[in-house]
Amino acid sequence: MFDKFIGNNHIKEVLRRLLALKRVPSSLLFAGEDGVGKKQFALELAKSFVCQNPKMSEACDVCAACRRADNFAFPKSDDKDAFKRVIFSEHSDIGLIVPYNKNILVDAIRGLESEAFFRPFEAAARFFIIDDADKMNDSASNALLKTLEEPAPTSHIFLISSRPDALLPTIRSRCQTLRFAPIVFREIENYLLKTKRFAPADAALLAKLSNGKLGHALETDLGKFRQQRDAMLKVLESILLIENRAELLRIAEEMNDAKNKDDFEALLDVLQTLIHDIWAMRNEADEKILINVDLIRDLQKLTERAESRRLSAWLSEIETLREQLAVNLNRKIATDALFMQMAG
Repeated sequence: MFDKFIGNNHIKEVLRRLLALKRVPSSLLFAGEDGVGKKQFALELAKSFVCQNPKMSEACDVCAACRRADNFAFPKSDDKDAFKRVIFSEHSDIGLIVPYNKNILVDAIRGLESEAFFRPFEAAARFFIIDDADKMNDSASNALLKTLEEPAPTSHIFLISSRPDALLPTIRSRCQTLRFAPIVFREIENYLLKTKRFAPADAALLAKLSNGKLGHALETDLGKFRQQRDAMLKVLESILLIENRAELLRIAEEMNDAKNKDDFEALLDVLQTLIHDIWAMRNEADEKILINVDLIRDLQKLTERAESRRLSAWLSEIETLREQLAVNLNRKIATDALFMQMAG
């Protein structure tokens, strides 16, 4: 049932219309940012075909077929051979292909080609979902193209991608594209509150941090985020309030400690959100656009000491550092340089 998903109501209506008219294309491209529910929508569409008791053409989510369709046994991340095959759910007519080490293996696509021409075992059709489809190399893309050009009459292929432009134009041209939008902040906040797993303040903060992606909100470790935010707040306090360069160098060293190497870019993200909030407050923007609403008092002190031009320059310098990360620069030296530039 598509109603269990939040956001993207226009996608729900399109899918309902396709189901009602029995005109679901043999290939669909679900395009949009990570975390907005593309794969869940694709799986729900497939379940509408395998469901034993569909309601208004949609899956009931309670019959044995629906329950089996949701259950996948994913292989261990180092088992390369397992990623060379279609990974089927407990329902034999719903299969999934996922990347191995950031690449979709050509053998998996060739396996899909073979499986697509088998008649359905239980349902009216078979469904194959290719997650992160933009991670196909040329060989895998060409193998898929052959399947799309000569589709099996009882199979559907759903491509999931946050970078649809990275797919071959010939692949995109053979798929009807459904474009997903970020989810409205309030909808994410209300969803989190309904789960009863989050306090109101935590739900509001997670919704702000999600950037319109429910998946991101659910995966965020708030405790860890707050620790990172405290560290980045000290950076700004050391620059704007106490002018302590030694503290800046200490924080830079801690950011680049081996135990924190996987968190470096996340720390830059947090620093950017704090600077953006201060910039917004400095320019008397609507409070609704602030992310760190629970730190208004701390940010107000910093706002009084910051200039808009300086804040904008800091955001540009952080973006420059991000670009340099791609060329294997020395992160410690680069972080020291960033903080010293910010300190002026």
